[in-house]
Amino acid sequence: MTKTDTLTNETLRAQPSGSHFIGGTYVEDTTGEEILSLYPATQEVIARVHSATPSIVDKAVSAARAGFAIWRSTAPSERSRVLRKAADLMRERNRELSELETLDTGKPLQETLVADAASGAEALEYFASVAATTNGEHIDLGGSYAMTKREPLGICLGLGAWNYPIQIAAWKAAPALAAGNAMIFKPSEVTCLSALKLAEIFREAGLPDGVFNVVQANRDAAATLVAHPEIAKVSLTGSVPTGKKVAEKASSQLKHMSLELGGKSPIIVFEDSDIDNAVAAAMNGNFYSTGQICSNGTRVFVHSSIKAEFLKRLKERTEKIIIGDPMNEDTQLGPLVSKPQLDKVMDYISVGQSEGAVLFTGGNRPQVDGLGEGLFVAPTVFTEVKDDMRIACEEIFGPVMCVLDFDGEADVIRRANDTEFGLAAAVFTKDIQRAYRVIDQLEAGTCWINNYNLTPVEMPFGGFKNSGIGRENGQWALDQYSQVKSIYVEMGDVEAGW
Repeated sequence: MTKTDTLTNETLRAQPSGSHFIGGTYVEDTTGEEILSLYPATQEVIARVHSATPSIVDKAVSAARAGFAIWRSTAPSERSRVLRKAADLMRERNRELSELETLDTGKPLQETLVADAASGAEALEYFASVAATTNGEHIDLGGSYAMTKREPLGICLGLGAWNYPIQIAAWKAAPALAAGNAMIFKPSEVTCLSALKLAEIFREAGLPDGVFNVVQANRDAAATLVAHPEIAKVSLTGSVPTGKKVAEKASSQLKHMSLELGGKSPIIVFEDSDIDNAVAAAMNGNFYSTGQICSNGTRVFVHSSIKAEFLKRLKERTEKIIIGDPMNEDTQLGPLVSKPQLDKVMDYISVGQSEGAVLFTGGNRPQVDGLGEGLFVAPTVFTEVKDDMRIACEEIFGPVMCVLDFDGEADVIRRANDTEFGLAAAVFTKDIQRAYRVIDQLEAGTCWINNYNLTPVEMPFGGFKNSGIGRENGQWALDQYSQVKSIYVEMGDVEAGW
């Protein structure tokens, strides 16, 4: 592997010893297209890997096939032990993994230390418990009986996104492995590193070779993996356009699939809300991870009677956010992940102004000392936003919040639902009856009352409409990685009509 001459001791740790992790070891094929990992705060090259060639794809599938044959016959209690050990190792190495994630994504270390590898470890630990306790059922048929059992699907393909690389890898691997499957995981081309560390951890935890493999892939290689006849299930986290392409290719072979896609989620703040809590949630739901979260509540509907006070407090707090070096633990907001993403966000900020929305705060590219090439965008709030504006309809995936007015409950429910998306939603009110009533009418798969974007592993996560199919996490995730076999047991004689 090639290292640039300018790499610091810190970034040298980012360069893996091979592009792919297959069958329990690093594998390289430099004839594949080169993929660069850039540190978003400096645009420095921190690693170079290569996209999978056909021979790499064949090796990965062959290794996964052999690993599956072993793992599917492994006792659930042993699967549990391996997953729990992997969770422990992730926690032990949290700082190392967090620093790598910060280098790869640009997210502040303050965030990655608590939200990335840590949540991945929680998923492994949770599904370790599930693996050891999941059973079929006995069905009494009055003399005879039936029973059911869960069986793994086979080789599962996980397609990761760049906003939470190691978390997404763990969220997909944990239920897949708990159910007895093998997995090939393809990281985003933008953030290709931390999944390799997860593969190392699984090997050290005792996972048989081939059960979890990591393959770097460009679009063509990823399409080859999706279409491979031995892939039984595809799980994607990504955009709606990508999800539709994956679904079309996978469904042509009747593969199992789960799609966790985009959103344009509403946060509804009623007049009786605790304003400080609502402001905090709106900030979390728009600026955390520099706004690069699919479930972000980017349409903030505020009752007209409290709008002025809400905006006053929002501006005061937003303009105090510390933007800076992501490796500094005092930094609260880091750069966007890539130059294309920066250009997209800045274009939307221009579009919002041209459409007549008021740029209330932000909208600029702050300069950070020593990081002149950093992809920084100030946290941005638009007011006087109309429902049909592009910034109110399209997913921006950056630190851009739209604040909209409302007066009536029925009207705001209609407007909140007037979108192709249905990933998340929230209601802020002290009236619990209204909270339940409104949540019950919102077309979203993941909802909160008086909070936002908390995703405990015990709770299923996923969306309605174009925001996806299936669920991550919770007991429900096991359904996405297993199939039920029904067995009828006859205890008497067999009668025939002839």
